[in-house]
Amino acid sequence: MQKVPQFIAGEFVQSNTTNWIDVTNPATNEVIAQVPCATPDEMRKAIDNAGEVFKSWKETPVSERARVMMRYQALLKEHHDEIAEILSQETGKTFDDAKGDVWRGIEVVEHAANVASLMMGETVENVAREVDTHSWTQPLGVCAGITPFNFPAMIPLWMFPMAIACGNTFVLKPSEQDPLTPMRLAELFEQAGAPKGVLQVVHGAKEQVDTLLTDPAIRAISFVGSVPVGQYIYETGTRHMKRVQSFAGAKNHMVIMPDADKQQVLNALVGASVGAAGQRCMAISVAVFVGEAQQWIPELKEAMAKVRPGAWNDSGASYGPIISAKAKDRIESLIATGESQGAKLLLDGRGCTVDGLPDGNWVGPTLFSDVTTEMDIYKEEIFGPVLSCMNADNLGEAIELINNSPYGNGTSIFTNHGGAARRFQHEIDVGQVGVNIPIPVPLPFFSFTGWKGSFYGDQHAYGKQAVRFYTETKTVTSRWFSTEAASSEANFSIQLR
Repeated sequence: MQKVPQFIAGEFVQSNTTNWIDVTNPATNEVIAQVPCATPDEMRKAIDNAGEVFKSWKETPVSERARVMMRYQALLKEHHDEIAEILSQETGKTFDDAKGDVWRGIEVVEHAANVASLMMGETVENVAREVDTHSWTQPLGVCAGITPFNFPAMIPLWMFPMAIACGNTFVLKPSEQDPLTPMRLAELFEQAGAPKGVLQVVHGAKEQVDTLLTDPAIRAISFVGSVPVGQYIYETGTRHMKRVQSFAGAKNHMVIMPDADKQQVLNALVGASVGAAGQRCMAISVAVFVGEAQQWIPELKEAMAKVRPGAWNDSGASYGPIISAKAKDRIESLIATGESQGAKLLLDGRGCTVDGLPDGNWVGPTLFSDVTTEMDIYKEEIFGPVLSCMNADNLGEAIELINNSPYGNGTSIFTNHGGAARRFQHEIDVGQVGVNIPIPVPLPFFSFTGWKGSFYGDQHAYGKQAVRFYTETKTVTSRWFSTEAASSEANFSIQLR
């Protein structure tokens, strides 16, 4: 049995804990590794070492920090398929989907290599007579990240490369459900020449998370996960005077206008709803058909019925298993609830089987129509391959439906009408909008910008906002007197002159 190590003070070490968590292959439910719950002493050593290393790392020239990221992204590209295979085996994702997970993380590392220009301050000469003002962007200190199971490469790479490139040190607590991918990322980071202790990786569950949230040495916390946990992370972290960005749940709608390209719509809905088994915070889980577009639902059913899950290395599989038996049971329970509350179950993914893998956490494509806002399948984030269809008489009604949702992570509209698209993107109260794109995740030179109940905090992940999140601004106002005699009069006003 593989015992997953921790990465503390620049060394990969086995924990002294007696509390271990099984890591299972979701396609078989076989235990493939055990991950430790870090002891209080191990947490203390990781945080203290990160604090000590920060003293020297913050003085490292920004160009040297950028070169670490350049070497790191080169190593990630070299080992791209290897990382994807590890990721597939512990999450069940198809190999192509896993490769996409890794690549979207690499893109953020590439962006982190541009940190010198991202951290430039501002300056103005002669703000008053012989007075100049300039600002510097300086690192915070020790930062921490708590990452979910569904993107074990991409989301850690959203966090620690940007934080470390800005001059901070970082403590990563990855998901206990798939820790092998983050550990490989840490190994490659060390090989890239990062100084020992700049990155620490600890494992565990709530107790270890609470340590990060409450320890006074941690200055900032980044979290991605579910709604109740996201609220807890934000409230606890801010109560302990930390800067927090907490990405929580979602219920993403896609609006289909009658003038849209039907085949593009069907392809987008199938891929965005059941891809990765629906275990994406940007998955489309609600399709809003406007007017005559609702006539396409039978064809959507036919397209979804052709989709099948399978093992990560099955080239014919469209997606893999649900991450755990517990998560599968929750999804199937919500499907049953949707049916009992009056939604029309067009495709039922319960009882799905995959040849040769009878013990996997399989859920087939599931499609509902006649869904209303009072139903649990609409109100709750199902996080499975389940798509709910709703109808709207016009675009204004569809916009009102989406704006009344407590979530604001992502949304899309499919249309060939520029005016409809512009109205939608202007009036919608959602942070990430796609026009004829079903999953509008921004590239790293922008930021991941969920709104409302999908995000707690004020600065988002990666892009320019990440630099602001992981840094403080120091403003210097200076006067250097000329060779002429200085005024002998005292100034009792706050005004500079």
